[in-house]
Amino acid sequence: MALTYAHALVLVVMTASTLAVCMANPYWKPCPNRKIVVGGSENWHFGFNYAEWAYKNGPFYFNDTLVFKYDPPTDTIRPHSVYLLPNFRSYLTCNLTRATMVGSPTQGGNEGFEFTLNKWQPHYFACGEHDGIHCKDGLMKFIVMPMFRRCRN
Repeated sequence: MALTYAHALVLVVMTASTLAVCMANPYWKPCPNRKIVVGGSENWHFGFNYAEWAYKNGPFYFNDTLVFKYDPPTDTIRPHSVYLLPNFRSYLTCNLTRATMVGSPTQGGNEGFEFTLNKWQPHYFACGEHDGIHCKDGLMKFIVMPMFRRCRN
């Protein structure tokens, strides 16, 4: 059965009504958003399994902020970056062709840079340095699918 305009309209009205009722609750308060350092104390570096880290530190929620910290490149420190890959296939193969750089090699120093999970969709992150070698061989990739948070008062 195809989704018709009428079905879509009913779905939108029901969702908006439910949200309005929830927000009209005098005891409702917004949930605090979290800031999460990617990799924890390990930060963002070659050889750490970020997929495992994301699995152990999830779930992640809508409007949480991921903080990527890594040393800026020097003569002795290899550069790192952060790319947002467009789909699961690109994630699996570490294909950076259509990826978007969200953090340059110099942005991760000091307090790092922040990426807010403000879209309800899977986010595929990877290091794009050295033609994807950090992603392929260095395990510098992970997936986050933000969930909606339910707060308890």
